[in-house]
Amino acid sequence: MTASVLNTVFLPLALGIIMLGLGLSLTLADFARVVRYPKPVLVGLVCQIVLLPLACFFIAKGFQLEAALAVGMMLLAASPGGTTANLYSHLAHGDVALNITLTAVNSVIAVLTMPLIVNLSLLYFMDSGQAIPLQFAKVIQVFAIVLGPVAIGMWVRRRFPDFAARMQKPVKIVSALFLLLIILLAVAKDWQTFLDYAPLVGMAALCFNLLSLAVGYCVPRLLNLSQRQAVAIGMEIGIHNGTLAIALALSPMLLNNPSMAIPAAIYSIIMFFTAALFGWWVNRLHGAQLAAEA
Repeated sequence: MTASVLNTVFLPLALGIIMLGLGLSLTLADFARVVRYPKPVLVGLVCQIVLLPLACFFIAKGFQLEAALAVGMMLLAASPGGTTANLYSHLAHGDVALNITLTAVNSVIAVLTMPLIVNLSLLYFMDSGQAIPLQFAKVIQVFAIVLGPVAIGMWVRRRFPDFAARMQKPVKIVSALFLLLIILLAVAKDWQTFLDYAPLVGMAALCFNLLSLAVGYCVPRLLNLSQRQAVAIGMEIGIHNGTLAIALALSPMLLNNPSMAIPAAIYSIIMFFTAALFGWWVNRLHGAQLAAEA
């Protein structure tokens, strides 16, 4: 199988299945919940869309990452939360309904914010001759990649709810396998860069991950949101959709730069361990309060 087939067929197919799985878990009520509970949703979105890209920018600068890797970090920061956040939030006694709403809303908003953040990052970190801008004319492609399968999944759930319920678990398993394959593909595409920069990028990704979890948990608590809501936002912000970032980085129609996929590939491995530790830590300290709020 050629690299071209991997990029043009396998990546869109894999991402499509993962986003379809997200759609199977969503309903229109998940979007309507924003009206009923605006404050926690707004806090989560501000942390995700404003605070995290700013923090990531300073981390990329502080670690003096090579230009393509710095843009890859910013691409990761601009990515919405991953569906795995819902599972981790459930295990940590967070507000899963809030997770689902944030994932749904942020996936829509990301269609506009990702091209904006990536373009600004390309202009800042890369020379004009190096940059291959993710032009706003290509927003429709990002829209199709992100929201097309989600819309199909939501339609299937509404039209065939029993079938959608049966398919959620198999699709999650297939999605996890595809995520692993996409990470391996991203690393293999630029193996030498991975070897050269893995320790530095790994430390930058770890710092960004820990900061994401801290911002996601501490900012809601400072604004007097409940423990369960803070746990949910922490998980939502700490677990990014690395698959989407890798797919956009590798796609020949978009960024077409394997180096930009490396931060997301490394982050996608780190976040599962740190999120588990975060869930254990917050329950050890506030288990009784989380149980009382449930």
